Amino acid sequence: MPAKNIIFLLLLLFIPVSLAAHFLNWSSLSVFVTAALAIVPLAAWMGSATEEIAVVLGPALGGLLNATFGNATELIIALVALNAGLVDIVKASVTGSIISNLLLVMGFSMLLGGLRHKEQKFPPIAARVNASLMNLAVIAILLPTAVDFTSKGIDEITMQRLSGGVAIVLILVYCLTLLFSMKTHSYLYDLGLAEIEQQVELADANLGDDDGEQRVNLWLWVGVLLGATLLVAVESELLVDSLKTATSQLGLTALFTGVILVPIIGNAAEHATAVSVAMKNKMDLSVAVAVGSSLQIALFVAPVLVLAGWAIGQPMDLDFNPFELVAVAVAVLIANSICSDGQSNWLEGTMLLAAYAVLGLAFYFHPVIEMIS
Repeated sequence: MPAKNIIFLLLLLFIPVSLAAHFLNWSSLSVFVTAALAIVPLAAWMGSATEEIAVVLGPALGGLLNATFGNATELIIALVALNAGLVDIVKASVTGSIISNLLLVMGFSMLLGGLRHKEQKFPPIAARVNASLMNLAVIAILLPTAVDFTSKGIDEITMQRLSGGVAIVLILVYCLTLLFSMKTHSYLYDLGLAEIEQQVELADANLGDDDGEQRVNLWLWVGVLLGATLLVAVESELLVDSLKTATSQLGLTALFTGVILVPIIGNAAEHATAVSVAMKNKMDLSVAVAVGSSLQIALFVAPVLVLAGWAIGQPMDLDFNPFELVAVAVAVLIANSICSDGQSNWLEGTMLLAAYAVLGLAFYFHPVIEMIS
């Protein structure tokens, strides 16, 4: 069994520990740490279940399922925090997820993959399409903040209406992106189809070819997906409830917590996957995981959170902290620059990690007013 899977199995022990910490009234820091550690393997199980279900459903429906549930863990944590009124934490986690995927995940992937394989390649055409989409996403989330910054006395309702309109446009673009990548121009994304075919062959080898066994496999993984999703929701409640006190004890600001800490918790399993496939010289798949996750956060998760905030009465909009937008723009700029030629090496991975470290330090020392009330 791979070491990664062993670690995830051991981390499952933190599920009962976190529940015990909550019901036995342990310190908020204990609840926060154990809940965070419990979410990591649950996110991995959600990802595995989604992939297995995609194998049975086939490339078209499977690709749609992966596109929909690819960032389910981050979305659940954000929805729980949004329901608790931690709107600024939710906004920070959105920008933080984009930054961590483009810099931290892709950086480690290129560094460790480059150390083992010297130089790795991936499709430059798909990279350029994704770069254009990321530029669009940055423009879309920047404009509401720019409107607020350049206008005098813009009211909250107007900002929410503007954000809602932008959210609908981004969701439409996301749907068109799925149509582009899975239907009209699927040949540009052959790596995804090849990966699904490999998973089908592996499933057939392990489970047999008859339909009965595949149906059993489907319902098994549907149950795993539902169970893991429910447990992630429970652990997210514990995480959010203890967030204010725990981060205060750690000496962290809400901005740093939202941009750096929360995305790492939600993305840890996906990060491990991207790095492991890069070390197997599958940099095309690793880049697809990192960039695709960033696009999903910007074009789908953030707009859904805006609409969900409107539905539950929480004033969620796209008026971000200006410094967060600067950080996102920097991350997109350097990631697009490095990916434009369709090849990578360990030095480029080091540059991405250096950019993430610098931004992390800036967020740590950024003198913001505490955002958790």
